[in-house]
This record gives sequence, C-alpha cells and structure tokens, in this order.
Amino acid sequence: MSTLAQRSTLLAWIDEACSAGARLHKACAIIGLAARTVQRWVEAGKSALYVGDRRTPDQRIHHCPHNKLSDAERQLALGVLDSEEFKNLAPSQIVPRLADQGLYVASESTLYRLLRQAGQLAHRRVERAPHKRSKPRALAAIQPDQIYCWDITYLPTQLRGLFFYLYLFVDIFSRKVVGWQVFDCESAQKASALLEDICRRQGISANQVTVHSDNGGPMKGETMLATMQRLGVAHSRSRPAVSNDNPYSESLFKTLKYRPQFPLKPFADLLQARRWVSELVHWYNDEHRHSAISFVTPTQRHAQTDKALLQARAEVYEKARQKHPQRWSTNTRDWTFIDTVHLNPDNPQTKAPEADKVAA
Repeated sequence: MSTLAQRSTLLAWIDEACSAGARLHKACAIIGLAARTVQRWVEAGKSALYVGDRRTPDQRIHHCPHNKLSDAERQLALGVLDSEEFKNLAPSQIVPRLADQGLYVASESTLYRLLRQAGQLAHRRVERAPHKRSKPRALAAIQPDQIYCWDITYLPTQLRGLFFYLYLFVDIFSRKVVGWQVFDCESAQKASALLEDICRRQGISANQVTVHSDNGGPMKGETMLATMQRLGVAHSRSRPAVSNDNPYSESLFKTLKYRPQFPLKPFADLLQARRWVSELVHWYNDEHRHSAISFVTPTQRHAQTDKALLQARAEVYEKARQKHPQRWSTNTRDWTFIDTVHLNPDNPQTKAPEADKVAA
C-alpha cells in the first residue's frame, strides 16, 4: 500500500526516465512496479494522486473484542479452574458441573484458552516427580560365557488371545543360543530354573557371567533375583521402553521369526512349539553363518575354533589373488577375527567391530 507522496515521486521518476528514452516496462521493473500499475495510476487522473488508496483498512485490529472478559472475570474463572473441586478436571467436565450448580463463568472454549495462556493446559494434578533413567553400564565380551542377553517373545496359539512364551538366552560374544524353553506363561520361577540349568550345562562359576535383560516381570521377580545372587550372576537392565538397550535378543527374535520355516498356522500345543524351536535353534547354532561374526557359526565361535577357520579362509583368498591379481582392484575380503563385542558402549561412536563389516 503506497502513500500519495510515494506515488507522486515514483510517477515523476518514471516520467523522467521515459522522457530520456527509456521503455515504460523497463523503467517500472527497475523500481519493482508493474507497467500496468503505473498505467492505472495515470488513467485514474489526478484522483489517484490526491485521493490515494481508497481501500478501507481493517478496523478490527484497533478495537478490543466487545465480549472479552475483564481482568476480574479472568481471575474469577482461573480461581474456579484451580479450585480444590475442579483442579483435576478438564473444562469439558467443569462446565456441566457448574451448570448443575446454576453457575456460568465462561464458555468451555474460553476456559481452555485461559488455561493455555496460564500454562496449565496439561495434567494439573500433582504428579510424581520424573525419575532419571540412566543408560545401562557399558559391557564388553572378549570370550564366550561372559555376557548373556535374554528375553521372552510370544508364539501364537490356536486360541485367540492366548500365547506360548519363548524364553531365549544368547551369548553376545559367540551369538550362540545357550538356553531356551517354551512355556505357557511368563514366570520368574521358570526363568530362574532355566538360568540355573544353563549355568550348570555351561560350567559357569560364580562372578563369571553377566546377564542383561529388559525390565519385565520375570526378569525382576524375586525368585529370579535370588537365583542370580545364589549363582553369583551379575545382572544388567535396559531402560524402560528402550529396546535398543537389548539389541542382540531383539535381532535374534527377528531372525528366528522371519525364517521360511516359521509355521503359517498357530501352534497347536507346547510340544509342537518346542519341536519347532528345537529345530530352529539347531539351524541357528550349527548351520547359520552369522554375518556379525565373519560368517562362522555360533557353535564354531563359542568353541573358539573360528580364529583358525578365518585364517584358513584368508589364505585361500590370498592364493586366489596371487593366481589372478587382475581380479582384485583393492584388498581381498576381510576375514579378520572379531575379538571384542560391545553392549551399550559409553561413546555412541564406539561400535562393535562386527558392526562395521560389510559382506563382500
């Protein structure tokens, strides 16, 4: 919106430029005007210069709403909202209660607006102070039977809403499933019995292994905690609702459930579920070449025979390179032995060596 003085000045400049031989549209473009705008000013004659912009400005911005609450009414409304009777209620609940008492303070939308302006449009009751959740302590395994991770996952049954529960313990160094069982319920007693059986079969001594899990009931049950204390097993826990703190168990469950052998129909009974898990764990431990441990089987790595196997593979590739050097533009495939596996490292940039490996 331009003033009369601005229009007069602009028209004078344009007239001067056109008199000197400039084209109208080029002169207008230099000062940011359309040629049609200037033509309209000129066609309107002197009225455009003296009358100016005849559009009526918006008068509403200069006046307060006629229905605005006064300061006293605002304080009264906030007092009602923060009263002992209504402090835990939303305006949608307060308005009808006031109407039942024969009172009208303000509309529901106005009450919401007042709460928003007062920074109270949230839970207005006294809440429990939030607890700071710290990241689990960093752990690292340099050999088998140092760190186990475990979790429970659902297996479908033929009855809708009912599930079987797969308890699974995995060694993060070797990725070997060191223990599993399928039950019809989640129980700290069953989990502690399974852990005790694993420690006996693996020959775990006191203060040798750390078991990491989430914060589920079976993981924190008194029976489980008592069993771990008796066996000399240390525990580590994930933060609530942070599945990344237990990545090895989550990854293992996905591997098992996305296998083609996963049944299309739900399990009929515990025996069928246990047979399926038994076959799958055998494949995973003894046949599956795990990408995170340089494509050896978890059983080979757990038995610590993988170092010699990887060295033999490297020699095979080196001989092939010497025989046909033109087929390699860079180094051969990396068959390096992975000596350390990290769980929840302190530095986010610190990754387990296997995380940086890409299959050739």
